[in-house]
Amino acid sequence: MGAFFSGLWTITTIELRQRVRGVAWYILLGVFVVLLLIVTGILTWSYGFASDYNGGQNDSGGIIYSVIIYFVLLLSSLVTPALSGNMVNGDREAGTLATTQVTLVTTPQLVLGKFLAAWISALAFLLAAVPFILWSFAQGGAQPLTVVVSILVLAFELGVVSAIGVGLSGLMRRPLFSVVATYLLVSLLSIGTLIAFALGGLILQTPVTVQNTYVDYNDPDLQFDDNGNPIDPTCISDPPMTTTVPRFDLVWWMLAANPYVVVADASPTVYDSSGYPRDLFGSIKSGVRYAQLPADLNGYDECEVVQPGDRPDTAREVIESTTPSWLVGMLIHLGLAGAALWGAVAVTHAPSRRLAAGSRVA
Repeated sequence: MGAFFSGLWTITTIELRQRVRGVAWYILLGVFVVLLLIVTGILTWSYGFASDYNGGQNDSGGIIYSVIIYFVLLLSSLVTPALSGNMVNGDREAGTLATTQVTLVTTPQLVLGKFLAAWISALAFLLAAVPFILWSFAQGGAQPLTVVVSILVLAFELGVVSAIGVGLSGLMRRPLFSVVATYLLVSLLSIGTLIAFALGGLILQTPVTVQNTYVDYNDPDLQFDDNGNPIDPTCISDPPMTTTVPRFDLVWWMLAANPYVVVADASPTVYDSSGYPRDLFGSIKSGVRYAQLPADLNGYDECEVVQPGDRPDTAREVIESTTPSWLVGMLIHLGLAGAALWGAVAVTHAPSRRLAAGSRVA
C-alpha cells in the first residue's frame, strides 16, 4: 500500500511542477483574483449602501457570502476543465505517456496521480479566494458552520470536475475533444439540469378537475375574529374546471444533480423569526425542497380550515420535512467521477489490445 501511494504522489508532484513552471498558471490566478476583487467590491459597496439606507440595519451579509461562494464555484468550474481535460491524452499526443508507462508506475497510479494534481490545482484557486471569503464573512449574516460546510462541499465539487476532466482525457484520444466534452458535461450539470427540470415538470402534467371556493365578503352578516379571519363565512364555488397541473414533484431529483444546488442544500440554513431563510443558500434550498411537495390536485378552497401539520407552511417546515437533495446530488456526482476515472484506467492500461486508427504508441 505504501508503494502505491508513493508512485501516485510521484505522478502528482511531476504534474504540479510542470504547471508551476508555466506563466499561464500565474496569469489565470491573477485574472481570478482580479475578478473576485471586483465582485467583492461591488457587493461590499451595495451592502454598505443598503445599510446606510436602512439606518445601519441590514441582514444581507449572508447573501454577500453566498454570492462570493457561488462566484468562486463558477470561475473554478470554468478553469478546472481546461486544466484537467487534457492531462492523459495530452501526454499521449506529446509522446511522453508511453515513457511513463514503461516504468514501475501502474495505470491506476498514473490516472489517480493526474486526478490528484488537477484537484490540487483547482483547490489553489479556492485558496486564492480565502481572503475574499473571510471578508464577506466578516460583514455578518453567515454562521461559522455554514462557512465550513459550504467550503468543504465546494472543494468536493471541484474534485468532481477534476475527476471528470481527467477521466474524459483518458477515454478520448484528442485533447480538444476531451476538454470540450468536459465543459459540456459541466454545463449539463449546471444549466442542463435546470432546463431538464423545467421541461420534465411541464411534460409530466396531470389532468385534474378542480373547483375553487371563495369566501363571500359581500355578506352583510360576515364577522371576523381578532386575527382578521372570517367566522362561519358563506362560501361561493366556481363551476368545476378541467385543467392540467405540472408535476415538478416527480422530477425534483434532476435539480439535486446541480452543483450549485448541492452547495446550497448542504449548507446549514439561518432563519428569521418567521421561519424563512436569511441568505441565498437558504432561499435556493427552500425552493428545491418546495419542488418535492406533491402538486395540489384539489383546487383552491378559501373556506377550508387547515389544521396545523396538514401541509408545511413556512420554509423551515418544508426543509425539515423533505428529503435532503444534497445527499442525492453528491451520490450522483461520485458515480460520475468514479465512472470517468475507472474508464480512463481501463482505456489507458498498457499493453493495449486495440488502438484507434491514428493513435500514437510512443
